[in-house]
Amino acid sequence: MTSFCVSDQIVLQHTRMTKTPACTQWRRAKPPRLFLRERKGRSSVYVILDRGNETSTGYGPECSEEAEKFLSDYLASKWSTRDLVAPSNMAVADVLTAYAIEHAPDTADPARVGYAIDALMGFWGEKTVSEVKKNNCRKYAEVRGVSDGTIRRELGVLRAALNYCEHEEYLLKAPVVHLPKKPSGRDRWLSRKEVAKLLRIARKNPETRHIAKFILVAVYTGTRKSAILNLGWEKSDFAGHIDIENGILYRAGAKERQTEKERTPARLPRQILLHARLWRKKNPICVIAYRGEKVKDIKTGWERICRDAAITGVNRHTLKHTAITWAMQNRSTPADAASFFATSIRTIVSTRLLPQLFCLDASNDFRIRDKILEEDLPLFL
Repeated sequence: MTSFCVSDQIVLQHTRMTKTPACTQWRRAKPPRLFLRERKGRSSVYVILDRGNETSTGYGPECSEEAEKFLSDYLASKWSTRDLVAPSNMAVADVLTAYAIEHAPDTADPARVGYAIDALMGFWGEKTVSEVKKNNCRKYAEVRGVSDGTIRRELGVLRAALNYCEHEEYLLKAPVVHLPKKPSGRDRWLSRKEVAKLLRIARKNPETRHIAKFILVAVYTGTRKSAILNLGWEKSDFAGHIDIENGILYRAGAKERQTEKERTPARLPRQILLHARLWRKKNPICVIAYRGEKVKDIKTGWERICRDAAITGVNRHTLKHTAITWAMQNRSTPADAASFFATSIRTIVSTRLLPQLFCLDASNDFRIRDKILEEDLPLFL
């Protein structure tokens, strides 16, 4: 069936709640969804289940796409005809469902919104909007048992959904969503010896050799994880690419939606340009590949090589911090670093690591792309 909203998980009864023991004590209110109803003596038919009510679509299993279109029209009608309601009369599940269907598909990362809604449903699903209070927000954080950063992102989606429903006049007034304090910035970065150690370990194992490429791109260009994993060799509307002929890294596709996380192009340092020429010969489709296919995530492999290298307190984003720190140590100005690494000057200046590294008399013609490293890292073929 062709999905029309955030993901099949949210609308078509495929939402999955994060499996923690604390979460399972709440029964989720499920959003409207399709269900294939078997009928004795008659053909099966898709019906819409919506909080105890059942509406027939009139379509059987051979017409799944038509049934899904019927569900789409049903949801659009439901929300377009809803009267303005008070917080005490509206379920949080309805708020999240409306946001998932009407707005989330147009966000920069619908899948991430979908995962947040998935987690929120487990605790908030059967609560009313009037129950969105500071105490319940605190309880949600305790029940989820994840980091404050994750809780902030998830409750941020709840806040956005409530504000959306108020703006669309589904809801009379959106309550305040209380978020945990913003975690302090990470101040961990890797030395050249540590990066070289990670590279050596990644190269030894055929299952992690692609992560060595990821590390090199990250520490030479400071590009974020998702952008690196999407890199190809040819111009694309929805993914970045490396232009070897002109020596340019395009971090985003021509038609990709811009977000607060800047993804501006940058000149490739000579070191990574040499690597890139060799990589393209081996895999002409994408930059980071595993068994010939584009890699979706490297979390497991990354954790393995960090464990084998006995390097702690780091994650994949640490490589971006490392790239910026090395540049500042090599006498880059904050403005130069912000431009090259697609990061705001404010972010660089506010990082606790960097004030002692600033060199204010750096020449204006300093070319950061050729000065990121004082010495090359081991060549990866």
